[in-house]
Amino acid sequence: MQRRRNLIATAAASVLAAPLVARAQGVLRAGNVSYRVTTLTQDLEQPWGLAFLPDGRLLITERPGRLRIFANGRLERGPVGGVPRVYARTQGGLLDICLHPNFAQNNLVYLTYSGEGDGGAATVLARGEFRNNTLVNVRPIFEALPRTSGGYHFGSRIVFDRAGLLYVTCGERYQMQRAQKLDDLVGKVVRLRDDGSVPPDNPFVGRAGARPEIFTYGHRNPQGMAMHPTTGRIWLCEHGPRGGDELNLLKAGANYGWPLATHGIDYSGATISPNKSLPGMEDPVRVWVPSISPSGLAFYTGDRFPAWKGSLFTGALSNNALFRIQLDGDRYAGEERLLPDLLPYIRDVRQGPDGLIYVVTHTDQGGLYRLEPA
Repeated sequence: MQRRRNLIATAAASVLAAPLVARAQGVLRAGNVSYRVTTLTQDLEQPWGLAFLPDGRLLITERPGRLRIFANGRLERGPVGGVPRVYARTQGGLLDICLHPNFAQNNLVYLTYSGEGDGGAATVLARGEFRNNTLVNVRPIFEALPRTSGGYHFGSRIVFDRAGLLYVTCGERYQMQRAQKLDDLVGKVVRLRDDGSVPPDNPFVGRAGARPEIFTYGHRNPQGMAMHPTTGRIWLCEHGPRGGDELNLLKAGANYGWPLATHGIDYSGATISPNKSLPGMEDPVRVWVPSISPSGLAFYTGDRFPAWKGSLFTGALSNNALFRIQLDGDRYAGEERLLPDLLPYIRDVRQGPDGLIYVVTHTDQGGLYRLEPA
C-alpha cells in the first residue's frame, strides 16, 4: 500500500505517444475461461480514467493533465485541447471522465480533477462539450469544499444513474474526521443533476447544518463506482488504510463508518478505531485485509465472456491484478484474481462496445490493454 502511494506521489516526465502495433500475450486461464491480454499502447503517462465515444474511439485521462484519444488502433499524438488547468501533485491531477447519457445529442463530457484555489485544492467536477476533438464551453459545476492543502485522497469517480442523475466520489483528503461532518463535502458521495444543481429528493435537502449535495458519507477514498445493470443501484469500492479496503452498496443518506468503524489500521500500525461495525452505520459487502487498493469498477454485461456475465471487475493497484467479483443479489459470493502479477497498478477497468474488457495501468509508461477470449 505504501509503495503504491509513493508511486502516485512521484511527478512523472512528459511522454509523447507513438503508434504501437497491438501485441497479444499467451493464453491465460481463470476457472473454465481461456483469455489473453493484448497490449494496445504503452505510451500513456499515469492514465486514470476511460470513456468510449459512440463511434468507438476511446478518451483516456492522464493524471498530469492531458486528455488523449485512442482511435483506429493507435494513440493519437496530440492531446485534446480545452482541458482545465489541474493541480497535478501527489495523487492530484486530471482524474475521471464520463459521457452524458445523451452524448450523441448534446456532446457533453464530464471531468473530475483536483483544482487549486484559496485555501488549497479540492475535487472539482467540470462539464464541457467535445467538438472537433476539442473541449469547449468547459466550466466547473461542483467543488468538494472546503479546499485544503495536501495532495492525497481526491476520490473522483463519476457515474450516471438511470434517472440521469450523476454521482461523484470525494475522498476525505487524508483528514479522516471530515468524512463524518455533514457540513463538509469531503469523504462523501454526492448526487447532482447533470448541470450540477441539487436534486430536491437528496437525503439531506432541508436539513440544517448539512450540505444538500451529499448522498452518502463516512467514506475514505472511493476510487471505483458503477451502476448495477439490472437493479440500477450504485456500487462503490474504496481504499482503506493498511487493510480494510471495502466494496459497498450505496443507500441514500447512509453512513459508511470511516473512521469510526474500519477493518484497517494506520500505516504506522496504530489503531484507528477498535470498531469494525457500529449501530446505524452500513457494513461493507466485502472487506479486503490485507489491502488490494481497488480502483475502477465495472459490471460486465457482454457476450464475449459468457461465464463472466454479471460479474463486477476492479483493478487492484497494490495486488498487481484484476479482480473478478461474483455477487448473489446484493451479497458477495466470491472472487478470482486475473492477470496475476502481469500488469502493474491497474487504475481503471471498462467494458468496451465490442464486449471486451479494457484496463489502464497507472505508471509513467502507462498502458492500455484489452482482455479477449482465447
